[in-house]
Amino acid sequence: MNTTFFAQPFEPVGCNVCRDKSQLPFDFTMAFQPIMDLVEERPFAYEALVRGVNGESAATVLGWVDDSNRYRFDQACRVKAIELAARLHLAALPGCRLSINFLPNAVYRAETCIRATMEAAHNFSFPHDRIMFEVTEGEQVTNGAHLKAIFNEYRRQGLITAIDDFGAGYAGLNMLVQFQPHVIKLDMELIRNIHQDPVRQAIVCGIALVCDKLQIDLVAEGVETVQESQYLSSVGVRYQQGYWFARPAWEALPLS
Repeated sequence: MNTTFFAQPFEPVGCNVCRDKSQLPFDFTMAFQPIMDLVEERPFAYEALVRGVNGESAATVLGWVDDSNRYRFDQACRVKAIELAARLHLAALPGCRLSINFLPNAVYRAETCIRATMEAAHNFSFPHDRIMFEVTEGEQVTNGAHLKAIFNEYRRQGLITAIDDFGAGYAGLNMLVQFQPHVIKLDMELIRNIHQDPVRQAIVCGIALVCDKLQIDLVAEGVETVQESQYLSSVGVRYQQGYWFARPAWEALPLS
């Protein structure tokens, strides 16, 4: 089943085209939020989160995306994130990664759609092996083989792969059976008040055991209190992200 939305013939675009604002009917920028490594006490990664240039939310910007501009937007997000990360000297932070969300239904062929990403990494002198792609939960992935092919190609290119919002919507155990990413990010609903909820504790501990067996790094999203963070640390979840550490910062790297 074809889950892409491109006119034929498909023409992949390069880095310079993706930077051309006239290619989209709207402009956007990025905010950055750290994913903390609580063992090393430093950022493990920064997630690039789309924002409007006048302060519009991610939901507002994504509301401007439709079938006619989905591919251009996805490609432009990658280039914008790398450009800003390079400008903010993210690569100078030891081992720190740049995490970029991508729309799986906007990828026609992984080997051609990744071209702009690799060009941008080269042009902005950003190490491509520190780029992490998160598959977003917002779009239903009806073609698991398509997503598996994307992840396999990204691995071949030396990129890091991640499943976002694990445990919500379409991002669950069935997806994990089909392919194993480098990183899993737990949905924030599993994290809320986990220190007081034995059901959430059992589920998260089970996922942590699976990740340990499969050698997958586990990130807890949406950590908002010290109690949540302390419980997660006590069961070995060393990578955490959320307002307890820092809110997304517009074109800046908080806690860097």
